[in-house]
Amino acid sequence: MPPLSMDMYLPALPQVTGSLGAPAATVQLTLTACLAGMALGQLAVGPMSDRWGRRRPLLIGLLVYVVATAACAFAPGVGLLVAFRLAQGLAGAAGIVIARAVVRDLYDGVQMARFFSTLMLISGVAPVVAPLIGGQVLRVTDWRGVFFVLTGVGVLLTAVVFLRLPETLGPERRHAGGVGTALRTMRGLLADRVFTGYTLAGGCAFAALFAYISASPFVVQDIYGASPQTFSLLFGANSIGMVIVGQINGKLLVGRVSLDKALGVGLTLIALAAAALLVMTSGVFGRVGLAPVAVALFVLMAAMGLAMPNTNALALLRTPHAAGSASALIGTFSFLIGAVASPLVGIAGEHTAVPMAVVQLAGALLALGCFLGLCRPWRNGPGPGLGTEAPAAAVPRPAKGVDR
Repeated sequence: MPPLSMDMYLPALPQVTGSLGAPAATVQLTLTACLAGMALGQLAVGPMSDRWGRRRPLLIGLLVYVVATAACAFAPGVGLLVAFRLAQGLAGAAGIVIARAVVRDLYDGVQMARFFSTLMLISGVAPVVAPLIGGQVLRVTDWRGVFFVLTGVGVLLTAVVFLRLPETLGPERRHAGGVGTALRTMRGLLADRVFTGYTLAGGCAFAALFAYISASPFVVQDIYGASPQTFSLLFGANSIGMVIVGQINGKLLVGRVSLDKALGVGLTLIALAAAALLVMTSGVFGRVGLAPVAVALFVLMAAMGLAMPNTNALALLRTPHAAGSASALIGTFSFLIGAVASPLVGIAGEHTAVPMAVVQLAGALLALGCFLGLCRPWRNGPGPGLGTEAPAAAVPRPAKGVDR
């Protein structure tokens, strides 16, 4: 849901600015609204899926997503477009949080870590294809056509889930209780310092990713003069890099190298790439062309293939009893931090890439700080290729009589 909702729309951002007569910073709020909706929606959908199962909340969310996406296509002004994008994000949150919860229902340990990397391959197709489709749609129609295509994709996804996804959380494993129970569960999860560390590290790394997502259309097209089609190709190449590294992580590293070590390398590479971008875009060594900037962005994106699946796996390894709530917290922190990063990248206008590089470097350094300061990987006993085993006392257990 995030790649489809964000990436297909990215090549159209400059066109939306002209069509609706709104400044770039305001149009970027359409990304922020969708991202914030996806963040807040997960807080509701995660506990709902722990209580009522995965399938029903997911289908309801997809149906609402289809309606909200169609409404975006008819938005007469940027204000309503922001509102409809918020609704689209709130509904799309079901796909994000329940996907992770289903993985936790079905897999554990090394198998879960490997499947998260496989999931990156599957979901990585969308970031590659979406901007390419968006760029081609803009050749024959305007930005509203992008939302019509997204509406059709939403209908297709709804049909696939209805026909092919079984229920993975049986009645005997569901949680009773209402909002109070959900809040107590989340408070217990956040009381686990290591879980919170991985969650914050993933969220700050996501800020660097989303700074790229929200700023790159203007940086590549307006500052460096590339066409929407060229931008789509570069965006697709970066997504392919992330997918390839994710597969290397899942097929070659997991089970041989601890997840903590792989995560540390990924966060370090993100920080180094962001630092290089800041040097190049600040003009310290004169104006540089698109090629070196594109290389640095490629390294940053490829390193996400180490950071994102490993933070998810390491956090969820500690929460076998409340996968939906844990997945909601992971996603909410990531998307809220990303939503804060989005307007910051345009704070200095449309003709400088320095804010993008500053936000990316700050996100990478904060991620490293959370990883080292809260997770303290050197103190964790190594599991069988995992790197972090939750101590028995650190993992809250299911209620008596509940089958894990």
